[in-house]
Amino acid sequence: MHLLRASAFLTLLCVATAQPSWGAEPQVRRFELERAEKGYQLALRSTLKPVPAAGEVLVRIRAVSLNHRDLYVLQGMLPGDASGRVPVSDGAGEVIDVGPGVTRFKRGDRVATTFFENWNDGAPTVAGITSARGGDRAGVLAEMITTHEDGLVRIPDHLSYEEAATLPCAGVTAWNALFKHGHLNAGQFVLLEGTGGVSIFGLQLASAAGAKPVITSSSDTKLDRAKSLGAVGTINYKTFPNWDKEVLKATGGAGVSHVLEIGGKDTLPKALGSLAIGGHVALIGGLTGFDASLTTGQLSGRMGSMTAIYVGSREDFEALNTFVARHKLKPVIDKIFSFEEAPAAFEYLRSGSHFGKVVIRL
Repeated sequence: MHLLRASAFLTLLCVATAQPSWGAEPQVRRFELERAEKGYQLALRSTLKPVPAAGEVLVRIRAVSLNHRDLYVLQGMLPGDASGRVPVSDGAGEVIDVGPGVTRFKRGDRVATTFFENWNDGAPTVAGITSARGGDRAGVLAEMITTHEDGLVRIPDHLSYEEAATLPCAGVTAWNALFKHGHLNAGQFVLLEGTGGVSIFGLQLASAAGAKPVITSSSDTKLDRAKSLGAVGTINYKTFPNWDKEVLKATGGAGVSHVLEIGGKDTLPKALGSLAIGGHVALIGGLTGFDASLTTGQLSGRMGSMTAIYVGSREDFEALNTFVARHKLKPVIDKIFSFEEAPAAFEYLRSGSHFGKVVIRL
């Protein structure tokens, strides 16, 4: 994947079709990827209402949330031809029908989709990580979807559909980075880069666990909001280009025990410069590019460790939901768009104006 540039983004086209006919063959609306001059554009289509097969569940999608990966998909950065595929991985809704043999869910259950349809638990496998929705598999930007019952989780009772839709990718990623791989303990310092979905989830999870979040941003307004969510240190990286030194100051010289590294090549060296002895770096994203390089001494000199994080399994999602329910956490939603405004939602995410998650309500 390459550095996102404004010039590389496509103008999203909403291709209006005739209104669905709700007669003998009811139809539903969905957005599909349509080939454009570069990459893809969004096209609004109508299709026959899906019918769940054996082991499958029919879900009425009520809300979806966007991730930067969805922008990469539009740019055509994933291999193969995705023409006609439904984009977006993160959705929440209600079960309205079940196919033969389904035992995990019943009509009326409130559910969220897992990022990987076929990674239930255990270590990642090729089959599991090639079942990502909105990329390898059909996504959720549709009024109704069918999915195998194993590809869903129940959502915490205190969350709305909009809030629950923010969890499958960003929430699970932050959870795995901090707890499953980072083994977060209360009192430890955590470095969060920027104020997008993963970083804000990391801030909320770390704060709830009694850790000490330190967060960076180019906006003092966003940093003030981060303080209200539990950040003990805030650093404007435009004001302080050598922000790793400011991180060390904020931690009394000790450094951070955890880094959620989402910036890529421009941020990784400074993140390593902020690391405490024995600290852990979770490699998550590459907003400034994925071709970062480092010397082994930057990590081994601090006796640190590094893990590449690619979301997680259904088991990981369920562990996150248990934590969210126990602490009554409420995901931060920056803005909600209507289904018809989906192209505008993608553009808003691309602008970088958001704090937390961007959601589309159906």
